[in-house]
Formats: sequence, C-alpha cells, structure tokens
Amino acid sequence: MKIATMATGGIGGFLAVRLGKTGHQVATIARGAHLAAIREHGLTLTGADGTATIRPWKASDEPGDIGAVDAVIFAVKGDDLDAAAEACRPLLAPHTVVIPFLNGVEAADRLAKRLPPENVADGVAYISTTIAEPGHIRQTGEFNRFLFAERDNRPSKRIDTLRDAINLSGSSAPSTEDIQLEVWKKFLMFSAVSGVTAAARCTMKDIAENAPLADLFRTVIAETAAVGRACGVALPASSEEDTWAAAQGLPPAMRASTAIDLENGRPLEIEWVSGALARLARANGLEAPINTALYALLGPYRNGARG
Repeated sequence: MKIATMATGGIGGFLAVRLGKTGHQVATIARGAHLAAIREHGLTLTGADGTATIRPWKASDEPGDIGAVDAVIFAVKGDDLDAAAEACRPLLAPHTVVIPFLNGVEAADRLAKRLPPENVADGVAYISTTIAEPGHIRQTGEFNRFLFAERDNRPSKRIDTLRDAINLSGSSAPSTEDIQLEVWKKFLMFSAVSGVTAAARCTMKDIAENAPLADLFRTVIAETAAVGRACGVALPASSEEDTWAAAQGLPPAMRASTAIDLENGRPLEIEWVSGALARLARANGLEAPINTALYALLGPYRNGARG
C-alpha cells in the first residue's frame, strides 16, 4: 500500500515505522527540524519491542510532492484539523481512505465537511507516544490498538486492507461493527481524565484519594454518556461504571495530554473535549454543567501560556 501520515507525530510516526518495516510505501508529512531529521537520518521508533528506523518512501512538508495514496493516517491536533484537511487534498484519489485518529468525537464529521465524504472513515487509537526528539518517536506504554471503519459501518475492502496491514506489522487493528460506539467509549474516559487532571492540576492518584475529585470525575463520565446516548450512540447501561472501574486501573501518575500541555504553556484542545460536550449537550436539549465549568476554567489557557 501507499500510505501517508498527516502528520508524523506520535501516532502517525508509530504507524509509519511499523508499516514501513513491513514493506509498505510510507510518505511522512512533517515540518521543521522533525522533517529535516527524517530526511537525514530516517524515522526512528523506540517501542515496547525495541528500536527500529525506516527511510520513508517520501518525506515532505508539501502533500503535493507526494500525490495520491491508498490511505491517509490523519492524526493532528483538533485545532489544526481544518488546515490539515485542506492541505491533504493532493493525497486523495477516489479510492483513498482517510482515517482520523484525533481526540474527541467530532473529527470524522469535521473532515467530511472539508474533504469528499466518500474518502472519510472514522477511527480511534489507543496508544501512548511522543516525539522524543526530531526524527524519533517514543512509545511510552506497551499497548497499541487502532479501531477504524467506514462512517456508516458498512463492509469495506479498503478498510480490511489497511487493517490487515496494521495487524501484520505487529500492531493491533481489530474489526468493529460500530465505530461510533468505539469512539464514544474512549471519549467517556478521555473527557474525564482530560478535564479533571488539567483543571485540578492533578494525577489519577490524586483523584483516587480525594472523594470530591472522584465524584467530579464520575459526574463528567455520566454527563458524557448522557450526551452520547442523546446523539444516538448505543452506549450500554453499564458504560459509566465500566469506565470508572477502568479509570481506577490507570497508572497513578497518569495525567491527560491536556494537563501536560497546560503545564508547558502549549495550546489546549479543550474545544474538542469539554467544549464539545457542552456544545453537543445544548444541541440535544441537555445540560452538562461540569463539562461546561471545566471548559470555562481552562478557556483562558486555550491558546497557550498567558502574558
């Protein structure tokens, strides 16, 4: 397959190396020092099973230099989606599938407003990675699982082909019959971890040991589940308790990327997390007071460090 990573951050870089090692033509879209390092030394991944380096088929900051591919791994920050979607048009042919791996639940719909809807699928990634240094991706946990499907969940040869490629690369891409359910199941957890660890400047250990924080966390889960069901997602009745039980098994020192970005003065993706919950709640005639409050508390830092 010809596969492009838009862009080549933690998720895109991880898959680029895995897929490149198994013989696929992988084009990495990056910029600045990261792109320069990839061009000079290749793209390196240090993961749970060791270190590997590939020389991408193509490496560029201009998708027009790459041309049409079979699949686009679309993994950018939520605020960058619109510009990145427009930029990746040269990568598209009628058969190309674009798989979004972004935080939140609105990425596929947003992409389908910017790109031909027939090119857009939906997806969710379970992996913890970071750019350790330019040209070097580091996996920070042992898990890696990628779920994706056509937005209407119909059988799809192009989805099956990419799923097989990821599975054969040593990663996990199980099939799913309801991708919207999978996206929302992750969002139940992420909305709570993101909002609470950022607003309270805390870790999961702090939440476990502080009853008011634990109650707040569980309320975020409950609000998120109510909004998801109002949006037509078939969340099981046990989703709230299942998510809380899973949260208690998270590493004690864990914080969401939102909390880390806040600490480092970087822009926050809150518009697509607590902000999305507040917005979707209103659109469905519901209230989400805790998510709305978290959105307001983090709002002054949305664009990064102040002053």
